[in-house]
Amino acid sequence: MAEALDWTLIRSFLAVAEHKSLSAAARALSLTQPTIGRHVDALEAALGVVLFTRSVHGLKLSDAALDLVPHAKAMAATAAALARAASGEAADERGTVRITASDVVGAEVLPGILAQARAVHPAIAFELALSNRTENLMLREADIAVRMVRPTQRNLIARKIGEVPVMLYAHRSYVKRRGVPRTISDLAGHDVIGYDTDMRALEAFSSQGLAASRDVFALRTDNQIAQLALLRAGAGIGGMQRQLAAREKDLVPVLHGAVRIPLEMWLVTHEDLRTSRRVRVVYDFLGEALTAYVRFKP
Repeated sequence: MAEALDWTLIRSFLAVAEHKSLSAAARALSLTQPTIGRHVDALEAALGVVLFTRSVHGLKLSDAALDLVPHAKAMAATAAALARAASGEAADERGTVRITASDVVGAEVLPGILAQARAVHPAIAFELALSNRTENLMLREADIAVRMVRPTQRNLIARKIGEVPVMLYAHRSYVKRRGVPRTISDLAGHDVIGYDTDMRALEAFSSQGLAASRDVFALRTDNQIAQLALLRAGAGIGGMQRQLAAREKDLVPVLHGAVRIPLEMWLVTHEDLRTSRRVRVVYDFLGEALTAYVRFKP
């Protein structure tokens, strides 16, 4: 019966679903391939369905497996949250706090802040999940989220940190080679770094009078770390948070009088987690540090 299923079987199933092979799933879980195979066989027997079929690209999920994946992910998130909760008592400043943030904030803004946090709270361990996907705090996929969009879920505590302006920049080497556009229309003659499939970002560009089609970008990626790397390499003109660009001595402002995209920053946690001292102290620490980041005027 489904209610008697072993979590170990579900975990192995999810690993195979994500990695598309028994061997890769075994490496991810530090188990042997035969063990993973037995777990999948046992789950199929318990459910009475076929979960995977073989294809030239590896294991292919059946329709039944596709239906199970969201539930398995929810179970995995709950198990991870349980482990974090068990890592420290609610009244103590110890244990684990999982933080999620967008790729560029997680890689460029939070590392320095978390280094300071560890110095102040050495008994707290930090997990940092970088993703542009809005993590579901309701399912405890993270304890705290730094989001660049206003949260809409209920039962969340959200604090607006402020607005971070995204503006256009280019590397000095690019400017030396191609010159500086004087008007927005001049961008048509330049290599512009932009987004691939992120429609929200394309709409933000459109609000500034820039073409909202991905076709106008000579270099496309939804990963903002990659965008920053392209800027550093002198590949073209692209948008970047003003505070981050100020750290790069070789980035030159472009059209700052014409293009300024306000980006909100929010700090979010589930209301239940505010009763956990370790989450509360980290939430407050992040709030102060991120406020200082937002208020910094280059």
